[in-house]
Amino acid sequence: MERGNGMRAVDLILKKKNGGVMSKPEIEWLVDGFVKGKVPDYQMAAWMMAVCFQGMNPQETGALTDVMMRSGGMVDLSALPGVKVDKHSTGGVGDTTTLIVAPLVAACGGTVAKMSGRGLGHTGGTLDKLESVPGVNVEIPMERFFEIVKEIGLCVMGQTEGLVPADKRMYALRDVTGTVSSIPLIASSVMSKKLAAGADAIVLDVKMGTGAFMQTLPEAQALARTMVEIGAHMGRRTVALVTDMNQPLGMAVGNGLEVREAIELLAGKIPSGDPLYEVSMLLASHMLLLSGLAKNEAETRAKLTQALTSGAGLQKLGAMLRALGGDVRCIEDPDSLCIVEKKIPVALGAAGYIAAMRAEEIGVAAQLLGAGRATKEDHIDPAVGLVMHKRQGMHVAADEPVATLYVNDPAHVEEAAALVRAAFTLSQEPPASMPMVYDVIS
Repeated sequence: MERGNGMRAVDLILKKKNGGVMSKPEIEWLVDGFVKGKVPDYQMAAWMMAVCFQGMNPQETGALTDVMMRSGGMVDLSALPGVKVDKHSTGGVGDTTTLIVAPLVAACGGTVAKMSGRGLGHTGGTLDKLESVPGVNVEIPMERFFEIVKEIGLCVMGQTEGLVPADKRMYALRDVTGTVSSIPLIASSVMSKKLAAGADAIVLDVKMGTGAFMQTLPEAQALARTMVEIGAHMGRRTVALVTDMNQPLGMAVGNGLEVREAIELLAGKIPSGDPLYEVSMLLASHMLLLSGLAKNEAETRAKLTQALTSGAGLQKLGAMLRALGGDVRCIEDPDSLCIVEKKIPVALGAAGYIAAMRAEEIGVAAQLLGAGRATKEDHIDPAVGLVMHKRQGMHVAADEPVATLYVNDPAHVEEAAALVRAAFTLSQEPPASMPMVYDVIS
């Protein structure tokens, strides 16, 4: 049991368990001790469980974020031109927005220098999607990252090893101790990484619904407010959108499939009004506003539409893939990213209107096919996954496919198909329409 400066881990656990407010020196002592191996896993797990039950006030959450942010190296982006803007999603199904908004913002004169992560469970990671393009290497030196951003206005790379080690250790422990779903712990985890990565401005996409960590609107709004407060406290321009994740955002779920869909959207093949299109445009719009590149949403929309229709956004995506070593023939032939042995349609066997869809089950179905990982060591097949054919509110016939599975390994096909069928709830009357965006918090 670690003791220092008159502090003991057990006393800090008891303080939080009993609803006490912790000082920044106490939080610093505990986190620093955990990172250095002086506070054991079981005591840190006990403290985080106490946080789950008792919560933290804004000052505590801000202090925890600051301590985690400073637990390792910090990235200095000041050598790069303009306002450096980042975008983060809390994780969802078919959420391909980074590969759409980053090129569009860069095409409008923005600077997007982004460090990203890998997927775990039913949510896909941006790095995994990028690596579905043959030749792409996201584990690049920081010098090369700076070169690419200066050259084309954007780059997405893997998080550097020394960045926020406290979060790496704490998250690994949260994952196995039932302490993931805590607003202060989620907020400090997300914001410590974003702040350490050096962005001047941050746009947050907080997902709400059956495919998200936050299942209810009040929870999602509370998380969004907490992260925006942290950003403001640390002097970074921050805005959060609360968006729907009761159904997949895009129609594609799987790494190569999602890159294909991003290319199709940037090529003008997905119309306005589509959820992926609209959420991407809104995120990109706020990134331009925070960058000072437009005065209002009407101006951002005009700039982004021009970047889309002119092909400038697609050119930026191609330039980034090329700079990362990727084979950019996929821009002309995106189907090459998802060549599989079998494509298996899935029908529901009943007719009606799609009243509800459980996005998590659709994400798990894609994971079973090899598109995601249950553990960090699992291998991902970049070509597999599924493509949805129907959205909430649409009518479906009994023998009409609601999705097509893209399969290389047939081992879990039946299980995946059953999950897709179970994800749908039908009704005989058209359901009320669901909003794509519930709130914007700044």
